[in-house]
Amino acid sequence: MTRVSPWWARDVYADRKPFLKARAKIAAALRQFFAREGFCEVETAALQLSPGNETHISAFATDLIDSAGAASRLYLHTSPEFSCKKLLAAGEERIFTFSRVFRNRERSALHHPEFTMLEWYRAGAPPERVMEDCAGLLAAAAEAVGAERFVHRGSSVDAFEEPEAISCREAFDRYAGIDLAALIGDRDGLARAAVRDGIRVTPDDSWSDLFSKILSEKVEPQLGRSRATLLCDYPLSEAALARPKAQDPRFAERFELFACGVELANGFGELTDPIEQRRRFEEQMEERQRIYGERYPIDADFLAALAQMPPASGVALGFDRLVMLATGAERIEQVLWTPVAEAGTQGVSG
Repeated sequence: MTRVSPWWARDVYADRKPFLKARAKIAAALRQFFAREGFCEVETAALQLSPGNETHISAFATDLIDSAGAASRLYLHTSPEFSCKKLLAAGEERIFTFSRVFRNRERSALHHPEFTMLEWYRAGAPPERVMEDCAGLLAAAAEAVGAERFVHRGSSVDAFEEPEAISCREAFDRYAGIDLAALIGDRDGLARAAVRDGIRVTPDDSWSDLFSKILSEKVEPQLGRSRATLLCDYPLSEAALARPKAQDPRFAERFELFACGVELANGFGELTDPIEQRRRFEEQMEERQRIYGERYPIDADFLAALAQMPPASGVALGFDRLVMLATGAERIEQVLWTPVAEAGTQGVSG
């Protein structure tokens, strides 16, 4: 069993303190950015009837005990998205939140079971507008700490250079030699392309599994290397909460932001069709049941709000990861004020 010093040990804390002070400066700078853009900062409840309904995002469950002693199941949210969209339905037009969110089955140098998500929405705006926000936030974060470049594990990018935008189709062609559009829904064809590229394929891999394997092994390592990258227009099956592209409904108005090979943000042109959203959620939960043997409830109140929500675009950005890149931290625990202790250890090392 590994025995390490707790995060509050003075030597460990002294090593982390510069990162934490930088974190505070970056948070202040991003709040100033949103204030200049006319946004309202909101707070969302962490306890929800549903934590979200995406296949591979796992939640923490708890019980709410009422005054009569009866228990009802609640979950710590994996994103503030449902609450934020309800606020859009209520009439808010530009909102952002620094939200503590919780995801189970995730812990690594870039993942933590409790972390901070910066999420924002613009009613009536296309995805390109919130992509512009992403570029502005990168620059604001770097400027707050006097950094000219983002750095992570040997990779370095100019924090102020305009991000490159590339579609999934272009990226798969460029980095994997795959005609993605020709293989939409063709599981066997995508499997043959994956094998050709040296990717391990198993009989129970779905089309989505194969897409994710190729993306993670061949495409993502190439993104955000010379400058930040916006990977756009995901296949519709890989965008559970995004609306289809009008020009080609096989693809969705979804993008992700990468810098130094690290995924920083996930953005959508938001789906507002409650019937289609329910269908997607049910499909995702069927797949979750198959893989993990469990499913999460669907929030009917969220679907009702979705029917009243105006067209909008929104982004979820991993704030801790942004701080890591702006400060050169190697592990997410270095930029967290109070990391979650791992079972069987005394805490986290510096």
